[in-house]
Amino acid sequence: MTHSNQASKPAKLALQDGTVYTGRSLGATGEVAGEVVFNTSMTGYQEILTDPSYCGQIVTMTYPEIGNYGVNSIDVERHQTSLAGFVIRNESRIHSNYRSEGALAEYLAKNNVMGLMGIDTRALVRRIRSEGAMQGILSTDDLDDESLVAKAKAAPSLVGRDMVQQVMPSQQEKWTNELDEWTAVEVARGATIVTNADDLDDADRPHVVCMDFGMKWNIPRHLRSRGNRVTIVPGNTSADDILRLEPTGVFLSNGPGDPEPLTYAHESISNLIGKVPVFGICLGHQLLSLACGAKTFKLKFGHRGANQPVINVKTEKVEITTQNHGFAVDDKDLPDCLEVTHRHLNDDTIAGVRHRDADAFAVQYHPEAAAGPHDSHYLFQQFQESLSAAQPAG
Repeated sequence: MTHSNQASKPAKLALQDGTVYTGRSLGATGEVAGEVVFNTSMTGYQEILTDPSYCGQIVTMTYPEIGNYGVNSIDVERHQTSLAGFVIRNESRIHSNYRSEGALAEYLAKNNVMGLMGIDTRALVRRIRSEGAMQGILSTDDLDDESLVAKAKAAPSLVGRDMVQQVMPSQQEKWTNELDEWTAVEVARGATIVTNADDLDDADRPHVVCMDFGMKWNIPRHLRSRGNRVTIVPGNTSADDILRLEPTGVFLSNGPGDPEPLTYAHESISNLIGKVPVFGICLGHQLLSLACGAKTFKLKFGHRGANQPVINVKTEKVEITTQNHGFAVDDKDLPDCLEVTHRHLNDDTIAGVRHRDADAFAVQYHPEAAAGPHDSHYLFQQFQESLSAAQPAG
């Protein structure tokens, strides 16, 4: 059990509508701009901090006590943080967990993440829900309300911007890490986990090429633990270059921001559909849909949290899912080649699609769920069955 003694200083968060919240700094100091959003998860704050999908956003946690189990080197979902800022009600002064390696405030400072604590997060979230996600400025340097609001009004929107360029890898990488022991046990109850994966020759494994638009690391862990050879490529890799790698299937990852400006991804995915099985998650779901001729739109305040209800249209089973997105696929003029497979039960937006004529499907949520429920792990098994069918007999 460890006490946090991280010093803090006055800090403010100003929204573009003129609202200003005053609290204390947490972690790094300075000034940042970003789209202010909220996440309803009770746990998983370290995974949220390291999720590249939050690039350009100031994330507010709705759960009031954050930091109580500390931080560690295992629960990171990327080698660095990408979000613009982090807002909480209270930082737990005590962090206690057998895996804890440090305090939240120290982790934020080390990773140069600006945080704000001590404000009424309920009031902030209610404002975002009623007015929509909006641009904000988080600062410990400038504490003048009028100045901060002016900066927030001038901050650029995420709409129309390619945020993926800031988080995708610069080069190809072979992935070999697998799921942790406890997750593997849970997944193995309803799927095929290869326990002797190290004994397999890579040439005998199905080959999954992941287009990385800002991918969470628990995704390739799932793919590897199912016995696949996994290669990660930058999200702007062409279809021709991907096909030269001789993939058994292609995975489209999550990532930040507006999917419509990513025309390079639309083109690549369009040229991959029908050639190999394709599976997309979150941004990958939106990009697959756009590649097929669909449209996307910006949600009022997005879906972010580990308690989002989704219904499987075919089975009528409800899954509790982890989600993190501010855009969605539009129902209007959905191309005939796409069939809706899942819907979000809170607002009936599209939460999953599949191609009617090709082996390609995607969901708007995170079946790898780090952190979150395991209801949707079956989707990896569904993709694995497609890989097995496409794998040449050897």
